[in-house]
Amino acid sequence: MEKDILLGKTLNELTEIVNKSGLPRFTAKQIADWLYKKNISSIDEMSNLSKKARELLSQNFDLGFIDHSNVQTSKDGTKKYLFPANGGNFIETAYIPDETRNTLCISTQVGCKMGCSFCMTGKQGFQSNLSSGEIINQIKNFPESDTLTNIVYMGMGEPFDNIDEVMKSLEILTSDWGFAMSPKRITVSSIGIIPAMKRFLAESNCHLAISLHTPFDDDRREIMPIQKVYPIKNVIDELKNWNWSGQRRISFEYIMFKGLNDQQRHLDELAFLLKDLNCRINLIHFHPIPKTDLKGTDYHQMEVFRDALTRKGIITTIRRSRGKDIFAACGLLSTKEIVKNKSKK
Repeated sequence: MEKDILLGKTLNELTEIVNKSGLPRFTAKQIADWLYKKNISSIDEMSNLSKKARELLSQNFDLGFIDHSNVQTSKDGTKKYLFPANGGNFIETAYIPDETRNTLCISTQVGCKMGCSFCMTGKQGFQSNLSSGEIINQIKNFPESDTLTNIVYMGMGEPFDNIDEVMKSLEILTSDWGFAMSPKRITVSSIGIIPAMKRFLAESNCHLAISLHTPFDDDRREIMPIQKVYPIKNVIDELKNWNWSGQRRISFEYIMFKGLNDQQRHLDELAFLLKDLNCRINLIHFHPIPKTDLKGTDYHQMEVFRDALTRKGIITTIRRSRGKDIFAACGLLSTKEIVKNKSKK
């Protein structure tokens, strides 16, 4: 019989497990403590559990920790870790150290079904959702985990297409019995799946980033098929109707493509579209991927674009490119590894 995995279980799920096993209820909190606050490599190391409890758990469960299979290190300090996934596939996790923060960019799916034309992960196609355990494993099981200050759900996959497991992972990260991280240190990125976005906003206090990339319907449909189902105007209208409070932040990701979304008309339409919404825009340099005609806007034009949006009253920054020498675009490293493994067969 295949064993179940403990990593990624919420406190309620752990409580159900100990109840069914006939163990004291407080054992669930002890297990959570070992999983999310301490470093262990086996259930037997849970030393404050009774011998009976450890034996029962070992018979039916594995911890679920998975080591990375490859790592690439950039000259700027960025590291991209590759973790094995089901079916001979891989997911990528990027560690981005900086002067004031150390950020981990994590994946939520193996591949992606959204089909954005600028995304290498989308070109892999969709393989599977990651479980909450596989999401948490990226955070728990990489060498620099003790230095981590921020987490962004901006790796492979669309987080809101895997909303159940993503919400479980956020509960684990922000709960006192879990990692006890502040929601202000976590940002979830989405292309704008409205029903899941509304659930995320209602059930968490983490920051939200929306992948916008162009304010015009026709252009967005060309590069982001989701526009046919959830037009960006509808996404923004929903955000404008939301009761924003506290320090929660909404931002928009805007990859800049030469000639496609970097002209004056795009500036004007962006300002109109985001009017009356307290937000910021992050301009992102496009990292080239194979089999696309898209080209990135040069840095000077990005600065012009940023300054013009700022004058229109929208806080706008240019996100510094990191890891350009180690397959910076998400999906490149995992695609290379998949191709390499297939060539061996």
